Amino acid sequence: MLQRQYDGSLTVPRCDDVPVRIHPWTHILNISPMDDGSPVKAFNMDNPHDLEVTNTELASNGYEFVGLRESYYHLPHEFYVKAGKCRELLYWDSNTKFCGVCGAPMRMHTDISKRCTECGKEVWPQLATAVIVLIHRGDEVLLVHAKNFKSDFYGLVAGFVETGETLEEAVRREVMEETGISIDNITYFGSQPWPYPCGLMVGFNADFVSGELHLQRSELSRGNWFRYDNLPRIPQKLSIARKLIDAWLRQYNIVSEQD
Repeated sequence: MLQRQYDGSLTVPRCDDVPVRIHPWTHILNISPMDDGSPVKAFNMDNPHDLEVTNTELASNGYEFVGLRESYYHLPHEFYVKAGKCRELLYWDSNTKFCGVCGAPMRMHTDISKRCTECGKEVWPQLATAVIVLIHRGDEVLLVHAKNFKSDFYGLVAGFVETGETLEEAVRREVMEETGISIDNITYFGSQPWPYPCGLMVGFNADFVSGELHLQRSELSRGNWFRYDNLPRIPQKLSIARKLIDAWLRQYNIVSEQD
């Protein structure tokens, strides 16, 4: 839930009296504070009827329900990142109610850990680490459409890191499995929290070496090489995939006009 300011911008509400009903059983998480020291708390609204006010009153006070992805385009970056962390911790909280060893209830031990009430096992939020890579061949880039994409945009080859492998090994394996090509000169680009629901995306660039494109049809529905001046629809600006593509385009003095 965001709140519209006098200038028309949206922000995260900064108040103690939120217009959502808090029950005795509502689990409120303490999140690390903002850089200026402002405290941050998060909880799930279990039922849409848990509003203390009507939808009309909600709107008249400037409150709006905005999804996390959409909030990227309305919030300052630090607020979007903090909202993502809140979402990740709420997801972790709802999925670690019972001990994986003995089945007893888990209880909060610190702000970011839980302890079993019976055997004492402690757990912390888990990150799903994934790699994503921009592969270029001269003035062309390899773009693919994954089957789990909800729209028609093309993105980059990506996949989760397996146990026992380095990030670079994960990049080579995913590229070979999904496209059948060989790559080299794998270089680190950057990383990005990806709270959908609890990921860390690690971005790389790589050079095409050899091989014919053979898509892994269980994962990808489409894919091809595209020249820098003839790209299909590409990912939104909030993703590291888009940052990789935009950085590659800048060497050709191109700024994508896509959202």
